[in-house]
Amino acid sequence: MNGGSNIDEICICHKYETKSNDNGLMDLILWRHAEANEIEDDEDDLSRVLTVRGEKQAQRMSVWLERQLPDTVKIWSSPAVRAEQTVLALGRKYKVRDELSPCGNVTHLLELAQWPYNKNSVLIVTHQPLISQVISKILGIKEEKISIKKCSVWWLRARAKDDKIETSLVNIQSPDML
Repeated sequence: MNGGSNIDEICICHKYETKSNDNGLMDLILWRHAEANEIEDDEDDLSRVLTVRGEKQAQRMSVWLERQLPDTVKIWSSPAVRAEQTVLALGRKYKVRDELSPCGNVTHLLELAQWPYNKNSVLIVTHQPLISQVISKILGIKEEKISIKKCSVWWLRARAKDDKIETSLVNIQSPDML
């Protein structure tokens, strides 16, 4: 699933306590919302909308994602208007979750996704810095070394193997690369 990305799959192994019946695979797909208008003085951050450029970004990423995502993927979005506008371009059913708001935290996101033990693929549309914080925790990369462009997708995979979970960075995609 390289689809235009110049990133080869990277495998990072972490020790987790595995469940006896867990020998499956989980994909966690993190999608940053597309470009939004700057916040106005009297505006609520959650009500910011996408720019015209952001709408085009969301559409381009949706076309790419539609070719990649399994039919059974679970999709969750931040309650922010800009995140919902981003996921709406995909044209699939999704649920809004407060845990994914701009002030969300890593623990709540990972619990929602059931990382790394969920048998389903999960697509989450949310914000910075939450995405880089999640990637930092999962891959053990310093957060300040991670740059997440607007509307980009980071695709992570967990696979249970013996007494550990192998975590792979499968793909990084941005609308500018499509």
